[in-house]
Amino acid sequence: MKSLHVRIRHTADTIDPMHRFVCESPAVDREVLVEGKTDGGVRTLLFYVDGDREAYEAVLADRPDVLEYDVTPDGEDAFFLYVRARNDDSERDLLDAFEQDTVVVAGPVVFHPDMTMELTVVGHAADLQAVVESLPAGMDVDVTRVGEYAGWDERGLTDRQREALRAAWRVGYYEVPRDDGVEAVAAEMDCAVSTASTLLRRAESTLVGNALDAP
Repeated sequence: MKSLHVRIRHTADTIDPMHRFVCESPAVDREVLVEGKTDGGVRTLLFYVDGDREAYEAVLADRPDVLEYDVTPDGEDAFFLYVRARNDDSERDLLDAFEQDTVVVAGPVVFHPDMTMELTVVGHAADLQAVVESLPAGMDVDVTRVGEYAGWDERGLTDRQREALRAAWRVGYYEVPRDDGVEAVAAEMDCAVSTASTLLRRAESTLVGNALDAP
């Protein structure tokens, strides 16, 4: 199976309103589209969101295209979101780019706070190239991996979690025996010890889950 892992930078015209909110608000770190389908002009989507549920939900509730949604908290600073909404014509050019004959989007799709979305597409080489060439004008595409499909791995981390892991590595947190504790990680990141601890635990949980193919 040939695959491309790409990071696509949106323009002001192509970005979804909720992705724009992720970029503009410090209350949310990222959205992850876990599953989705479109039927009869309505899209049904399942997201995982790292951030403040109340702040996110306040914006979502004001969207006229949203038909219904349901939120399930996952701890204090993350949640699952089930949402059904009418299709937005402004997204049609982007969606059309992925409708090549042999191409499938291998989720999840991660929406970052720098106006980028990250995803993997699988299919025949010619159709994968057609995806890149068919994206709307003005969108930047960074192809970060080309080759056989290998599943989803540490790309499920947030940027902030990666930062915490890098800080921990720099201060010797993962040395055996350990050089410094989480206090040193917090000092390296200039954040509270509780924040550094939470970021590391979430990042490590994601990495271990990926390694074990855990749900």
